[in-house]
Amino acid sequence: MGDTKQAELSAPQCPESRLRRPLFISFSGVDGAGKSTQIENLRQLLEAAGFRTRLLAFWDDIVVGCRFREGFVHKAYNSERGIGEPGKPVARRDKNVRRWYLTLLRHLLYFADALHLAWVAARLGYNSRGSIKKLAAEDGAMGEVIIFDRYIYDELANLPLANPLTRFYIKIIELIVPRPDLAYLLDADPEAARARKPEYPVSFLRHSRRAYKNLAVLMRCMTFIPALPLNDAKRRVEQAFWLVAGRRAPVEALESAEEIRPDAAPAA
Repeated sequence: MGDTKQAELSAPQCPESRLRRPLFISFSGVDGAGKSTQIENLRQLLEAAGFRTRLLAFWDDIVVGCRFREGFVHKAYNSERGIGEPGKPVARRDKNVRRWYLTLLRHLLYFADALHLAWVAARLGYNSRGSIKKLAAEDGAMGEVIIFDRYIYDELANLPLANPLTRFYIKIIELIVPRPDLAYLLDADPEAARARKPEYPVSFLRHSRRAYKNLAVLMRCMTFIPALPLNDAKRRVEQAFWLVAGRRAPVEALESAEEIRPDAAPAA
């Protein structure tokens, strides 16, 4: 798959229903794509507007046996600990290690993570039959927004997507986990991402970038944010939220609202 054109954002419309639930949002993308920055910006924006927000880190709050899994890769593959920073690179060897038995193990572990994700979502009030909470409720209370820092999609992107059995496996996972109301996919230039967060080789980041795009085309449920300057990317993220929330955006967020069109996906 070639470089992505200036793809537009996609955003599902929320149906009307008497049942109400929190708004689920997820952020996915290669390491160094700017997820933490975009999450923090969106949280500040929403809390300033009166929303209640909750942040869940997929690795810490959803992944099953995360400490055991982390310890295993450190011992088995001499993976360095820590998070790479400019001037302080680390050599991670975990998801970038390709072995047939690890691929099989990943399928099993990701299935367990999917089950736990479904359980956590149920505890948080997710109901597939209900619409999201109306953001201008009759009692004046604002809805709750639950933000996931990474999602099951970040695990699925690490599987061999060209394999028909893996594609069937992904369909099963889709039946288990809740589909976020807004699933952001942040694109990034691999070299720039590596410079911001030097953990994995550029070659792996290129592979991962293609995998995310392939997954987005396969699932057609992700809102694609192209690799843009920071402020432009923030504006795209904010616009997509207001569209999904069904609430009038601030004036500054409407300046280029025509850039958003439903059902767009990364160009193949």
